[in-house]
Amino acid sequence: IVECRPEAVLAQAAALDAALARGDAPGPLAGVPVTIKVNVDQAGHATTNGVRLQKDWVAQDDAPMVRGLRAAGALLLGRTNTPAFSYRWFTSNLLHGHTRNPRNATLTPGGSSGGAASSVAAGLGALAHGTDIAGSVRYPAYACGVHGLRPSFGRIANFNGTAPKDRTIGGQLMAASGPLARRVHDLRLGLHAMAAPDPRDPWQVPAPLAGPELPRRAAVCLRPDGLDTAPEICTALLQAAEQLRDAGWVVDEVDRLPPLAQAVPLQIALWMGDGYEAQVATAAREGDPGAIAALAGQRDYARAIGLPEYSEALVQRLTLARAWHLYLAERYAAVLLPISAELPFEDQLDLKDAASYQRVWRAQMPQIALPVTGLPALALTTGLLPGHVPVGVQIVAGKFREDVCLDVAEAIEARCAPLPMAEPAAG
Repeated sequence: IVECRPEAVLAQAAALDAALARGDAPGPLAGVPVTIKVNVDQAGHATTNGVRLQKDWVAQDDAPMVRGLRAAGALLLGRTNTPAFSYRWFTSNLLHGHTRNPRNATLTPGGSSGGAASSVAAGLGALAHGTDIAGSVRYPAYACGVHGLRPSFGRIANFNGTAPKDRTIGGQLMAASGPLARRVHDLRLGLHAMAAPDPRDPWQVPAPLAGPELPRRAAVCLRPDGLDTAPEICTALLQAAEQLRDAGWVVDEVDRLPPLAQAVPLQIALWMGDGYEAQVATAAREGDPGAIAALAGQRDYARAIGLPEYSEALVQRLTLARAWHLYLAERYAAVLLPISAELPFEDQLDLKDAASYQRVWRAQMPQIALPVTGLPALALTTGLLPGHVPVGVQIVAGKFREDVCLDVAEAIEARCAPLPMAEPAAG
């Protein structure tokens, strides 16, 4: 938490006490401490996105999901850290500093919602807001041993009035806000609050938060598209599948899923290929080593993106998304797959050398790919390995079927030993 105003938090609590005394309906999150990531607007606070260049971008109004949390009665405890420009799966920047993993300080807390996941794991808040364009909710949840939900495209409204203009096409299509929590039930509450309707986002869809009952049939895939998945993660997936079977689901182990690996270049094209040189120039002005390295790692590919390549990426996105939507409509209600091919990385591994940077990107393929489909995905922590190393699985369901992701996650969570809050960081 890089900004906390205790007087303001106590004032929120006093106002809630007064509302309760009057007999007013307090809301489903009444009194629950919730953190907000520094890359979305919160009235009276700077939307820094971990960047010194934005330290004076003070919001006049709340972003849609922040409005929703307030309306649900949440107490906004503080603002959480992110890597500069929210580019990385590691969390440090020149403005707010370096976030550590509270379960093991030698490991990354993840990114870009590293501050959100760390605060929840350490018990500083019961619920956290995060954002995800390539794993930025799911990977921090995985690395810190908590749960994180990336909702469907269009589920939670997005708008930052502090931004000089609206998001680029890639951001519009793939960036999503979502909750992080220590219990799946709390993710559900957070989703319902954050998904409040808001006309400032024309692409928000007022879809029901629960859909019709589906056949309880799921697939588990250990190595999608030949991913070199670590043995410990394979074990976690097989255990989760067995726990889901114990809850009455039919779970098939499959060798193949609809395409994932081919979505990665589409993701990079739509995200970093749009205005790449401007992004590089802004990162250079900021001078943040992580942001500069993140962009440099995609230089050759991003610089080859012109209008024909960008148009083709949009065409291929539709083809790939359709394959996934049909798979989840016609064959399975949910899919279990890795969050990453590796256990949580050594902190700052991507800055070690070029080979380490590429290793990180290869391992993160399942996270990078799924936003291209627009589907909801949930990172579920399933335990701690020796040395305080978290492990978990990813759950994917059909469009606007976050309820299926949550139901599957709750069934597995109920059969796992509950993970306590983090003790003082080891290492």
